[in-house]
Amino acid sequence: MFKIVERSPLVPNLHLLVVEAPEVVESIQPGQFVIIHAGEGSERIPLSAADWDREKGTLSIVFMEVGTSTSKLAQMKAGDELNTVVGPLGIPIDTMKYGTVVCIGGCFGMGSIFPVVRALKESGNEIITMLEGRSENLLYWEDKLAVFSDKIIRLTRDGSCGYKGHIKKGTEILHEMNIKPDRVIANGCTTLSYLAVKEYEHYNVPVIVTLNTIMIDGTGMCGVCRCTVDGEMKFACVDGPSFDGRFVDWEELAARRKQYISEEAFLVHHSGCGGI
Repeated sequence: MFKIVERSPLVPNLHLLVVEAPEVVESIQPGQFVIIHAGEGSERIPLSAADWDREKGTLSIVFMEVGTSTSKLAQMKAGDELNTVVGPLGIPIDTMKYGTVVCIGGCFGMGSIFPVVRALKESGNEIITMLEGRSENLLYWEDKLAVFSDKIIRLTRDGSCGYKGHIKKGTEILHEMNIKPDRVIANGCTTLSYLAVKEYEHYNVPVIVTLNTIMIDGTGMCGVCRCTVDGEMKFACVDGPSFDGRFVDWEELAARRKQYISEEAFLVHHSGCGGI
């Protein structure tokens, strides 16, 4: 059993989970994920690591409340125990020195991009961190990210904070600031990742995206996270979860993302979990 140290809301529908998992954090690296099982009636769900403390043996995760299992997870509190925390899983993201790196975080990706930003800065890169959300009240961890960022750019679709616009506004802002990235990394939902690729690929540099949103089993056994990258079949959980988004077959990936929508909706409406 894995004891929960903290479970608290960050912004609407997003939660911070801190759990004791010393064997996991002993070797975890940026870009990797874990499998969590909250208990009876829950599914095993893959979630990206957002931070860790090797001395305390604690792992931090930012998760979005979207279905039955995450809703039950959101109802847990400090002192409760998880049945399973398996990891680290997946291939760590490359965090060597590239020069100027633009790191984009949206939704839960503002949390999972943090260890990537930290490691890239420690490697000597100039870090431009871009936070994207519908409104100011959906942005979080700016203070944590600012410690390892040379510049923070805030994007809100309603204009309540920073620049008004979606991720598409980012290239215009970089042009105004005379910033040309040597690498772009985007963490967040499938839509954000896709738009980041389309908007930043003209720089002719890798646009690294994380495809953990299509994973279920997380160990390569179920095959649900199959995707095509540069003409080859890959499994997001064992070959990734990070890939150069310029070579991802996004049409195929979008179709795969829609496969279980009806089943997920049925479970939510019949689970007794409200507020989703």
